[in-house]
Amino acid sequence: MPVSSLSGIGAKRAEQFKKLGVSSVGELITFYPRAYEDWSNVEKIANITESGTYCVKAVLASPISDSRIAGGRILSKGSVYDDTGSIQIVFFNNRYISSMLTYGIEYFFYGKINCDNYGMQMVSPTFSPVSEGARIHPIYRQTAGLNGRTVSNAVKQSLKLLPPVVNDPLPEQVRRAFGLTGLREALFGIHFPKDSDELESARKRLVTEELVVLNLGMRNLRSHGRGISSVKITRDHSEEFASFLPFELTGAQRRAISDCVNDIKTKSVPMNRLVQGDVGSGKTAVAASVCYTVIKNGYQAAFMAPTEILARQHFETFKKLFENTSVRVGLLTGALKESEKKRARSELESGEIDLVVGTHALITDKTEFKNLGIAVTDEQHRFGVAQRAKLLSKGRNPHLLVMSATPIPRTLGLIIFGDLDISIIDELPPSRKPVRTVLFDSSQRNRVFGFIKKEIAAGRQAYIVCPLVEEGELDDVASAEEYAAELMLKQFRDIPVGVVHGQMKSDEKEAVMSRFASGGLKLLVATTVIEVGVDVPNASVMVIENAERFGLSQLHQLRGRVGRGEAQSFCVLISDHHNELTRQRLEVLCSTNDGFRIADEDLRMRGPGDFFGQRQHGLPQLSIADFADTKSLELSQKIVDYILFTYKDVRCDELKLLNAEIERLFERGGQNTLN
Repeated sequence: MPVSSLSGIGAKRAEQFKKLGVSSVGELITFYPRAYEDWSNVEKIANITESGTYCVKAVLASPISDSRIAGGRILSKGSVYDDTGSIQIVFFNNRYISSMLTYGIEYFFYGKINCDNYGMQMVSPTFSPVSEGARIHPIYRQTAGLNGRTVSNAVKQSLKLLPPVVNDPLPEQVRRAFGLTGLREALFGIHFPKDSDELESARKRLVTEELVVLNLGMRNLRSHGRGISSVKITRDHSEEFASFLPFELTGAQRRAISDCVNDIKTKSVPMNRLVQGDVGSGKTAVAASVCYTVIKNGYQAAFMAPTEILARQHFETFKKLFENTSVRVGLLTGALKESEKKRARSELESGEIDLVVGTHALITDKTEFKNLGIAVTDEQHRFGVAQRAKLLSKGRNPHLLVMSATPIPRTLGLIIFGDLDISIIDELPPSRKPVRTVLFDSSQRNRVFGFIKKEIAAGRQAYIVCPLVEEGELDDVASAEEYAAELMLKQFRDIPVGVVHGQMKSDEKEAVMSRFASGGLKLLVATTVIEVGVDVPNASVMVIENAERFGLSQLHQLRGRVGRGEAQSFCVLISDHHNELTRQRLEVLCSTNDGFRIADEDLRMRGPGDFFGQRQHGLPQLSIADFADTKSLELSQKIVDYILFTYKDVRCDELKLLNAEIERLFERGGQNTLN
């Protein structure tokens, strides 16, 4: 039913609802409040002695009077009283207020009270007749011309249209097992709860259901993936590969390799696995080992990196790793000469190249493989699902391995990467020294610059990261361009300084990064474009200006740019913010190098925003659930496990409504999981 079918909502108001994403009565029922006002704590007027937000129960002492003020606006005033005193109520530019409040009637008034020399005033309070009771009142998102009262009345009408028995996506057996209320009760309770217990019960039910639907949908992506794989692996060559290495693999690396090889050997469907680990944990060696096993069984491997410079770097790494083997490594990037690209494509098609490293050039129509067995993508959040699919289409259901150095809290991993099995590398090679991290304020900047000069004089290099690029974007934040110019003219006028930021063209950025990697530049001033960047083992100092503006996980990623060589490395966080929570956040980074612990802290302190952005790839938009709510995440995962165990077939009749909700959620997010 369109919202215009409700009383008091004409075509104009329906357009205003549309701006809020609400076109139908059903959408209005799931247009959940953004916050609540608790009117159950009523204060006597005489007890109010200082400014604040209060709820008072008072009678309108006289009709509301309107007067015109500057700009043609309306000022409406009235007086209300209880048995202890009186107070003035004031409304601005509300032409209907005098007809909405009736002289002599008792109301609850909720809002901000200002206490000053002119007495007490309650400014633009919300209100309802005492006959409606001192409930918890919902606060809805609003838009121009559509106030909270209108939205609330429309929701009330919509709920009255619900039948006495509502079909529930969660079967009664599941609700009983996990103590969840029914859908009808939850919908009334989330909008107009009688008390905080009813609100909590409704919220738990609706949040859990939404996370169960998302969780099942993401798992469904994994299990209904890409059909049967034609890539048959009979022999595991992992130990043979390990014997060529000039270093010992860690236990975590061996576990990740074993996970991958088991997927490939024992499952009929293609491997879909994410190998997740901190910078320096050795993900590349894991990928190389798995590729080696696939290649030795008669197939080709493709490794796709997000940038030209990273592709070249991986190409050099793989060449070195495979130099004592029969594996032939090739490179295919957009920057190669046409003749070089042509030769690389020809050798791929004929099977002369066993392992190709490249960029998006790997997924163009011109690129064909003789027998692609495995595709590896580096920094998984840089590639969308469509790009991964394009690479996989180059073979007959090849295996997929994705790598990410972005630690995601364990509670989020199953949902964000629901279409992938996960292996976590949670230990660093013993040779890797932890980066020492310190927190300074700007008064110590010259000391930091002196330290950078000392490191550069010892033959090493340094990064300085700024949050913004253009001059004047925010007065108190250093701009990379400005900052670099100042350093070149002053403190580092005798040292080659480069600058790189997101508004530069790709080839310009890569040229600067290449010069830095080759040692031509000693100091690189950059924005977060270096978060996932070139490996410069010689860089030993990372300075991050205005550190409070970054998430902990992002700071950890930036810090991972140093500490890749033999020298002790340092990360200096510069912040003048003395807010207690900000200091606590930054001190977490100083106290640990464990990316997963940092990610958990970031989620607890900042919420989930830092883990998404472009990493989300069309993950559906949630209505009520919050990824920072780890208790609900864990409960939803238990329920999904219970559903899969109890009902065996997700497509059974008892779960028909739940499947419909999965379809609806994923259509809203631009993905269809079940087809």
